[in-house]
Amino acid sequence: MSRLFNTKNALNGRFFIAQFMLSILVGVVCHFSFSPYQMSWLAPLSIAILFTQISCLKTISVKQSCLLGFGFGLGMFISGLRWIHVSLDTYGGLPLPVTLLLMVLLCAYLALYPALACYLFAKFNGDKSQPKPVSNALLFASLWTVTELLRGSLLTGFPWLWLGYSQTEGILSQSAASIGVIGLSFTITVLAALAVNCCKGSKSAVGSLIIACAIIFGLTQIKTIVELDEQVDFALVQGNIAQEAKWQADKMWPTISTYMNISREHFDADIIIWPEAAMSAVESWVQDYLKMMDQAASYNSTAIITGIIGREKIKKLDNDDADAAFYKNDYRFYNAILTVGNDKRRVQESGHYQASHDNRYYKHQLLPIGEFVPFEDILRPLAPLFNLPMSAFSRGDWAQPNLNAVGYKIAPAICYEIAFPELVRANVRPDTNFIVTISNDAWFGHSIGPMQHMEIAQMRAIELGRPLLRVTNTGITAVVSIDGRISSRLPQFEEGVLRAKVNLVNGTTYYYHLGNMPTIVLSTVLIMLIGAMNLTTRRRRRYSL
Repeated sequence: MSRLFNTKNALNGRFFIAQFMLSILVGVVCHFSFSPYQMSWLAPLSIAILFTQISCLKTISVKQSCLLGFGFGLGMFISGLRWIHVSLDTYGGLPLPVTLLLMVLLCAYLALYPALACYLFAKFNGDKSQPKPVSNALLFASLWTVTELLRGSLLTGFPWLWLGYSQTEGILSQSAASIGVIGLSFTITVLAALAVNCCKGSKSAVGSLIIACAIIFGLTQIKTIVELDEQVDFALVQGNIAQEAKWQADKMWPTISTYMNISREHFDADIIIWPEAAMSAVESWVQDYLKMMDQAASYNSTAIITGIIGREKIKKLDNDDADAAFYKNDYRFYNAILTVGNDKRRVQESGHYQASHDNRYYKHQLLPIGEFVPFEDILRPLAPLFNLPMSAFSRGDWAQPNLNAVGYKIAPAICYEIAFPELVRANVRPDTNFIVTISNDAWFGHSIGPMQHMEIAQMRAIELGRPLLRVTNTGITAVVSIDGRISSRLPQFEEGVLRAKVNLVNGTTYYYHLGNMPTIVLSTVLIMLIGAMNLTTRRRRRYSL
């Protein structure tokens, strides 16, 4: 008998190891649903396999369900975020084994969130022998959605590879104008779970799946944005400055000159946009040049929007040397966007630029390590990774006024900020004409990172119903229409200017008004109701025995 028992345990152990390896593989497969592969159907398929593992296999315990969720996350994040290794290895100054270890630790941390979703599902789900096919699908989708939201907010947040982004160019994409990317994550998981239960022969699951498909189809048909005939002529400038030269002191003026020289023949455009930190200098260092740019832009009836380093004084300095001040606490420094040239209308008597004018934006969502260093007194001495150029920025306000350029209102986002939908939403107004996001993805070389970044930006255009212009140093520089499609773009790693005439639009989306709140409320209520009902049923069954 004991030999039989040991054999059974060994078989169960081998079965679980096989399931765990499958969950890692399924996670790897899931990352192909995102850019640049964009096989959107793989996301619901991957989730369906994971759901089958934790809901249908009777030998899988609660703890094992947690491990399966962890394996899925580990596979998805290691494969989908491999681009981070490029910046760590090339610019971090760390040995290869250390960069690989850091990558694994980051991905292991991120994998805790799908692990938590699977653990809680197994904990609060009903009896596997008497499944409730609709309620368990709703419970799983709600837990997955809430844990994705947690991943996007805890420890500054990392919302990369939210499941909803897999549908940016899929058949479900237009529903994001009502429910947002996180609502799409809920949709994918609930459809996948219901499909699994349909395959098990549940009539209620079939009916619920039909209703869910009808609802999501209806959401894709809602149109609240009207495209107008009026167009704005943009010139998007991609300088293709090598990352290793970006912050070298002797390369500052050549870099600025490169952008100006490329832009000169496009001064007939309404608005010219340079990328993040195109002016790789503190504003006070280049004020005379900014005034010259202001005069030139105004003379040509245009405006220039550029990335720069903003500076605000905290207290009076004994030493007025700006270079020395950079490393003291007398100033706050910001990753900034500002405009020069004409702000209120196409034709003005003069430009509007002056030191510390309010037609600017300071980045709010800073990138850990890259733009600020937690525990910097401890970490900075350890390696160049913790002492990157411009890694001591201050944080701008959550919501800031739109930029004004030749009479148009522009909601800005710098680099990583575009991945935070509620932050971008907070900076869009009903009278906002365009969303502009500037970035420098040279950190990530010839990897899939810039393409995923572009995909995320496309989702913001759908959610908020505004044309989006993305301007980067090395690409992807592109124009995105309100349906999230890229209408024009420049090749990566080439110097150039993208000229595009973009239509104005009128109206607002439901997501603009409601944000993520409906999805958050729905998921929270479903977790509380279904979890409470399942716990009550378990207790009654236990007492009846």
